[in-house]
Amino acid sequence: MNKKAEKLRGEILKKVADYHRLVHSKAPFIPGKDRIPYSGRTFDEKEIQAAVAASLDFWLTLGPEGAAFEKKLAEFVGVKHAFLCNSGSSANLLAFSALTSPKLKNRLQPGDEVITVACGFPTTVNPIIQNGCVPVFVDIELGTYVPRTIDIEAAIGPRTRAMMLAHTLGNPPDLDGLHAICKQHSLYFVEDNCDALGSTFRGKMTGSFGHLATQSFYPPHQITMGEGGAVLTNETRFKRIVESLRDWGRDCWCESGKDNTCGKRFDWQLGDLPKGYDHKYIYSHIGYNLKPTDIQAAIGREQLIKLPLFVQRRRDNHARLLRELKNLEEFFVLPRATPGAEPCWFGFMLTVRETAPFTKSQIVQFLESRGIQTRMLFGGNLLRQPAYTDIPHRVAGSLLNTDHVMNRGFFVGVYPGLTDAMLDHMIGSFHEFVGTHRK
Repeated sequence: MNKKAEKLRGEILKKVADYHRLVHSKAPFIPGKDRIPYSGRTFDEKEIQAAVAASLDFWLTLGPEGAAFEKKLAEFVGVKHAFLCNSGSSANLLAFSALTSPKLKNRLQPGDEVITVACGFPTTVNPIIQNGCVPVFVDIELGTYVPRTIDIEAAIGPRTRAMMLAHTLGNPPDLDGLHAICKQHSLYFVEDNCDALGSTFRGKMTGSFGHLATQSFYPPHQITMGEGGAVLTNETRFKRIVESLRDWGRDCWCESGKDNTCGKRFDWQLGDLPKGYDHKYIYSHIGYNLKPTDIQAAIGREQLIKLPLFVQRRRDNHARLLRELKNLEEFFVLPRATPGAEPCWFGFMLTVRETAPFTKSQIVQFLESRGIQTRMLFGGNLLRQPAYTDIPHRVAGSLLNTDHVMNRGFFVGVYPGLTDAMLDHMIGSFHEFVGTHRK
């Protein structure tokens, strides 16, 4: 870059920072007038500058920013490999589909069973169905909102080959127990870490326990690049499989813009293709194009720098809500972490007790009327959703708690953008509502 262009680039990025201060600076929170979202983007001028700088480079496809992001993400979680894709949903599809690869000696086959939960987000379950496997649903525990190890072990049948589980609102299940079960029964484990980036279990980052794990960078999550996701793994055997599935199913592993990384581009003999067919156009999987753009990755790199601060703020906000609402425990099941876990909380979950003198609908409508955004625990019992009416599946035990949470549970936000004034308003609103309903 010549000096004139470099100077102009610097001026552009300075103007971007000026624009951020003018447009995105936030006014003081006004209770009752301003909304308190359950989550959202937390950013400053650095993310916008990164996006503009990447735009000036005009490397539109996944490129150097993506490679740098993947390296830093893998280092943060403590895994060998990270692969960016265009969403957390795509990450789940890629991770699970990797288990069906013909390059694996013991790959999953249609009809194989996979243990999961019905109380969660659809795209934890969808890849199981999309690959012709059979989800086996277990119940969750109230308070932690994750399945118990004893229930997972009881769900294992002769065709059980894997488990695919999410860390609910950032809280993981007993990962030591799950690891022991997987080892004993030779099960694959796909760890949906989309809501839990920054959570730990016995001091080790979640996202590093499964054969494969996934992340989402949709705006409500711990970091964002708008749309985006990632697949994580420590196992080299999955590296090429995930890359191939993400990149059209191709057998070639050259980075974008590069040729002949293998040194024998025209010397391969695969399938029924003629010897020497261009390796860049040989396909070993039925794949997709699920890559994000380099501009998104540039934004993500700046978010990763802020991630430790975001993690602490989420924990602090969750801890304050728990402390300030502790005296309402006779009305609500309050959230608790799995023993050994230190979650990076996605939200603050409450379940209205059956003995409470009010309903979930009443408290939710009151909070919403006060500008406090609420959310259900995603799809509730997915088996009661219209999309899942006729899917092949098995239920192990009952889904009593799943239904209970669907009917009586909701959560509010703990994201880093919450201010003390917002938290004061939230806490005061809970106490005001309960005060009017006490007997």
